[in-house]
Amino acid sequence: MPESNDHAVLWPFLLYAVIVVFLLVLILSLSYVLGQRHKERATDLPYEGGVQQTGSTKIRFSAQFYLVAMLFVIFDVEAVFIMLWALGFYELGWAGYIGISIFIVQLVVVLIYEWGIGALDFGPDGKKILKAFKRQERRLS
Repeated sequence: MPESNDHAVLWPFLLYAVIVVFLLVLILSLSYVLGQRHKERATDLPYEGGVQQTGSTKIRFSAQFYLVAMLFVIFDVEAVFIMLWALGFYELGWAGYIGISIFIVQLVVVLIYEWGIGALDFGPDGKKILKAFKRQERRLS
């Protein structure tokens, strides 16, 4: 019975790891040695597309912004499921059609529920704005 030598299988991986680490150290060292070092007033300022920073970076976002973002991701992933179902439409037959129909009905029910509880209202409430505007008109007249 021939002997199995497990070490013979591992040497290409070890050689690859050594080469990667060597190249990493080489690139970082060259970057440090050849890189520019200057300290000017604008060096530590954040740069965003050529626009100077004004105001604080500590902006508070409404929690509804994150809720809308999560809903977008959820519905986006569900769109991927529907597209994959469409690719296998003929192979899945009626069972696949019934399954995707149930899936889409659930999506519509969840969307109606989210709309009903106001999860999709991420802008200012128009009714509140109109009430405030009418109150302001009464005060002025």
